Amino acid sequence: MPESRIPPAPTPVTRPAHPESEADAPPSRPVTAGQNPPPAAATAGLWSEVRPLLLRLHFYAGVLIGPFLLVAAVTGLAYTATPQIESVLYKHELKVTPRGTADPLSRQVAAARWAVPDGTLLSVTKGAGPTDSTRVTFSKDGLPEGYSMTAFVDPYDHEVLGTLKTYGQWLPARAWLDDLHRNLHLGEFGRNYSEIAASWLWVEVLGGLTLWAGTPRNRQRLRLLVVPRGGAKGRKRTLSWHGAVGLWASIGLLGLSATGLTWSAHAGTGIGRIQDALGGSTPSVSTALPAAGGGSAGGAGTRDVGIDAAVASAQRAGLSGVLVVTPPTEPGSAYVVKENTRSWPSRQDSVAVHPVTGKVTETLRFDDFPVLAKLTRWGIDAHMGLLFGLANQIALALLALGLIAMVLWGYRMWWLRRPTRTEGFTLGRAPARGAWRRIPGRVLAPVVPAAAVVGYYVPLFGLPLLAFLLVDVTAGVVRRRGGRVIA
Repeated sequence: MPESRIPPAPTPVTRPAHPESEADAPPSRPVTAGQNPPPAAATAGLWSEVRPLLLRLHFYAGVLIGPFLLVAAVTGLAYTATPQIESVLYKHELKVTPRGTADPLSRQVAAARWAVPDGTLLSVTKGAGPTDSTRVTFSKDGLPEGYSMTAFVDPYDHEVLGTLKTYGQWLPARAWLDDLHRNLHLGEFGRNYSEIAASWLWVEVLGGLTLWAGTPRNRQRLRLLVVPRGGAKGRKRTLSWHGAVGLWASIGLLGLSATGLTWSAHAGTGIGRIQDALGGSTPSVSTALPAAGGGSAGGAGTRDVGIDAAVASAQRAGLSGVLVVTPPTEPGSAYVVKENTRSWPSRQDSVAVHPVTGKVTETLRFDDFPVLAKLTRWGIDAHMGLLFGLANQIALALLALGLIAMVLWGYRMWWLRRPTRTEGFTLGRAPARGAWRRIPGRVLAPVVPAAAVVGYYVPLFGLPLLAFLLVDVTAGVVRRRGGRVIA
């Protein structure tokens, strides 16, 4: 009878905690029964339970939200060049040659009225320097919503240099690029694309930072957190670039996400309510005239000191730079003169001027704005490249290029994970399913309500998140029933 042989025990193979890991997880210390695990072991254990779920969410959001982020980054990159584009396209309308003393604003407005005879005067913008033309803006029938007609006047001889259709203070090129970035020229429906991008950008950035920070560390790995890997090409090098660039760009991208949400269609409403509740709404100067003697509004309607006197009163009150004058809209209301210098330091002071007496009836200083209102103003101006001039534009362009690169690197990593021995076209595998079941209840308990609250106030974060969960559950059901899905 042949001697029986007992096969040797198989050699245990240590596998990475997850396919995305750059290296095997460090060995954990054994814990004797009845002892509490040391803090480091407890932290490592919690991270090993949370990381797979975070990785799966980061993957799905990157794959499905990536196109929205890519389009927002490309259109935003184009938008950063608008000041230079405007200076070339509209040089004739914007710049003049100084010569002598400028004509009174009232005379310049009269010339603009001749150029736009069927318009209703909305505002007059006095340039900050001697080479700037004067802008006289009118509302006019037949223009798209939000648009107006602006006449550009040479202040030295009141010649009308031209008229342009403007959106607020934006000239046609900036207005076109702004619409492209905001809604792809698809109207209100198109705004959903940019809001989805803004609603998920912060999630992707914070998720990526957490995954990058959780990478096992030694001296070399610590260096790779901030300096991309060199050497041979491959998935590890791509991941290194994706993470390091994301780390450097994270603060700027979080700022773009936050400021983008403030004027979004859906989340912006909720954010505005929260800001109002916290007393951080942007104030405005009152145009109501103080009642005089018999209760009339200071003799409103009897005469008007005119736009030149209103500007002179504002300048005596300390206003300077680019001044926007809004004439009284109805009897009993005042002129409003407001500074519009949105670079640093911001000059946004405004005054109300009595149309009969020419006296300042109310003054509002930017220094007196609530902190939240100031932060909103600065954040929006930085988002549009206005706060720090050319430096702001360059920073925005670098952020846009970085985001484009990270999205493309993310898709490349997905492509490099595809099975190479399978016949036909295949995609890379998603991180392992079922990660949420391993999350401790003490973690899920606060996370689920927090996600629900954020999803309520930022609906284009909440709705896609629900869609991800439904896709994940459906993929699991199909897989258990014998179907084949890439999930």
